[in-house]
Amino acid sequence: MTERAGPIILALTLAAGVLTGCAQDDEGADAVRAGRTIPFELTTHCGIDEARIGSTYFEAETPLSDGSGNPPEGWDSPTQHGTMTLKSEAKAVFTDDAGHEVEFRARSDAREFKRICR
Repeated sequence: MTERAGPIILALTLAAGVLTGCAQDDEGADAVRAGRTIPFELTTHCGIDEARIGSTYFEAETPLSDGSGNPPEGWDSPTQHGTMTLKSEAKAVFTDDAGHEVEFRARSDAREFKRICR
């Protein structure tokens, strides 16, 4: 392995966590616990449709886009910083300082995103 491989692998690992919109608590355990609010980077690049919290995949109750597969006006891209509040194991709500609020529901037995945004 070259001297540069370590930092490159670390950078790619960190980027993957941000791009998938995932969150884990400080101990690395799944963050899906009812009543918990966690900082969250929501992936918005292809619109607001899915999120992964710990190992659970969620989908937006009402997906949001500009009609062309981009986030609606007023949303940052490729991510929006805010918080995710776990209402239950099956429901989560994303909010941010801009006043956005998106409700998500868990996709039971999902093992991956429905689609990968490129």
